[in-house]
Amino acid sequence: MPFNIVLIEPEIPTNTGNIGRLSLASGATLHLVKPFGFELSDKRVKRAGLDYWQHLNLKIYENIDEFLNIHSDKKLVFLSSHGTKEYWNIPYSDAMFFVFGKESVGLPKNILETQQENLYKIPLYSEHIRSLNLANAVSIVIYDAIRASAI
Repeated sequence: MPFNIVLIEPEIPTNTGNIGRLSLASGATLHLVKPFGFELSDKRVKRAGLDYWQHLNLKIYENIDEFLNIHSDKKLVFLSSHGTKEYWNIPYSDAMFFVFGKESVGLPKNILETQQENLYKIPLYSEHIRSLNLANAVSIVIYDAIRASAI
C-alpha cells in the first residue's frame, strides 16, 4: 500500500469531495484528470470533503494523455460496468492505480478497447440499474484492496 485513486474527467463536485475524503481516510493519493465538470473551489467539493481537503495528497493532470504518459510504467487497473472480470479478481499490489471514468459515460472508448486485460467491474444484480454512484464504487474497490493487502 498506499494506493492511488484516479478520476477521469469527474463531473459531480460532491462525488469528488467524498472521494477526496475517502482518499485521505484510506491513505490513497487522489489523481484528478481534467476537464472537470466543476471548479475545484466549488463549495460543494469542500463541503463534501469537509475540512479534510487541505490534507489530501492531490495530483492534477491537464488530460488523460498526460496522466497515461506520466504513469505508463505503473500498475493501472480500470473500473467499468463494461469490464468482464469482477473487481475481487484484481491482483492487488502496492501503489496500484485504480482508474474510474466520469459519472455520465464512464471511461473513454479507447481505454475500454485497449485495456481489456486490466478492465474490471463491480457486478450489478438487477437489470434496472446501469451503474453505481462513483463515490460508492470507489469505496468498494479501495477498501477491498486494503482488505486483500492485509491478509
